[in-house]
Amino acid sequence: MGLKNWLEAPAADVAAPRRPRLNVLRGAVARITTPLLPDDYLHLANPLWSARELRGQIVEVRKETADSATLVIKPGWGFDFDYKPGQYIGIGLHVDGRWHWRSYSLTSPPNWEAGHRGGRKVITIAVKAMPEGFLSTHIVGGVPSGTIVRLAAPQGEFALPDPPPAKILFLTAGSGITPVMAMLRTMDRRGQLPDVAHVHSAPTSDAVMFGSELERMAAEHATFVTHIQLTKSDGKFSLASLDSMYPDWRERQTWACGPLKMLDEIERLWRDERISDRLHLERFEIARADMSGQGGTVTFAKSGRKVEVDGATSLLQAGEQVGVQMPFGCRMGICQTCVAPLLAGHTRDLRSGDERREGDRVQTCISAAAGDCTLDL
Repeated sequence: MGLKNWLEAPAADVAAPRRPRLNVLRGAVARITTPLLPDDYLHLANPLWSARELRGQIVEVRKETADSATLVIKPGWGFDFDYKPGQYIGIGLHVDGRWHWRSYSLTSPPNWEAGHRGGRKVITIAVKAMPEGFLSTHIVGGVPSGTIVRLAAPQGEFALPDPPPAKILFLTAGSGITPVMAMLRTMDRRGQLPDVAHVHSAPTSDAVMFGSELERMAAEHATFVTHIQLTKSDGKFSLASLDSMYPDWRERQTWACGPLKMLDEIERLWRDERISDRLHLERFEIARADMSGQGGTVTFAKSGRKVEVDGATSLLQAGEQVGVQMPFGCRMGICQTCVAPLLAGHTRDLRSGDERREGDRVQTCISAAAGDCTLDL
C-alpha cells in the first residue's frame, strides 16, 4: 500500500470526500496514536472531534407544526458545508442502547452561518413524525438540545444548479417541502430568486410546514408565487389546473417531492407531454411489491450477529436492529452506497420482487430476506 493510501485509510470513506488533505491529516493522526484511537483523546477535549466519523450536536429543536420540528445541528470536524441545496444527509441517534439511522433533507442553505450562534456554521433538517416512524416520532417528541449525533456526508441528485434556471416550478406535499425549502432559502439568501411558482399541499393550514416563511418570501419577492392547497377542505390539487394557474408550466424546470401517488401522477403527465427532461423527482419512500409470507434469519458474517425478520423488513433495517454498522446513503435504492455481497441464501427486491442469490451483490436498503441468508457485513 502506498503512503498516501496508508495515511488516508481510516477516514477516506467517512468524512469529507472532497477534502483529501483533511483525510490525510485524519489518517495520520489515527496511525500515530495506535493502538489507541484518536477518539480516545479527542473526545475528552470536544465530543464533536472524531478521526473516524462525522459527528454533530443538536443545538436547537424548533417546532414547525404539531407533528414536525426543525433541528439545528452544529457539525464537527470534517463536515463539508459546500453541499448543494436539495441534498440530504444521514443522521444517527443513540436511542435505547442502539444507533438508529435515517436520511433527511437539509433545509439550510450551503455555508450557512447562524448569527445567533456566534457566526458558527450550522445545518438544519426538518422532521415530520410518521405513525410508523420510530425515530421521527422520537425526534419530534423532544430530542434534547446538546444531543450528539452521527452524520453521513451530504449527497443526492435532487439539487438546485447554480445559477438556477430562469423559470422554476416546485410541486410539493407534506414533508416533501423540506428539500425545496433549502433551494428557496439559498436563492433568497443569494438574492437570485428568479421566476418561481410553488404549489404545496397539506391537510390544513396548521399542517403547513414553513407557512409563515413562504408568506414572507411571496411578500418580499414579486417573482415568487406560492399556492397552498388545503386538501381537507379543498380536495387534492389537480394537475389539470396548471394550465390556468401557470400557463407556461411546460417551459419550467420542475422539482417535485411528496407521496408516491402524487409523484407517479406527475411523472406520467410530464412523460405524456414529452417534457420529462425538465422534471426532477425526489421520493421519500419506495413502492413495495407484495412480500407476504417471506422472511427468515439474516446472518451478518463479519459481525457474527443474527436476526429473525419478516418479508417486509429491509436487510438494512435488520442489521440496524442488532447494531451492525450498515453502510447506507439514500435508503431508496438509488445511490448504491448500501451494496453488500450475499454469501448464502436468497433475497428479494422490495420494489420488483426480483430474487438475488449467493454470489450476487444486493442493495440492503431495498432488499429483504427470502428465506435464511448471510451477508458479508
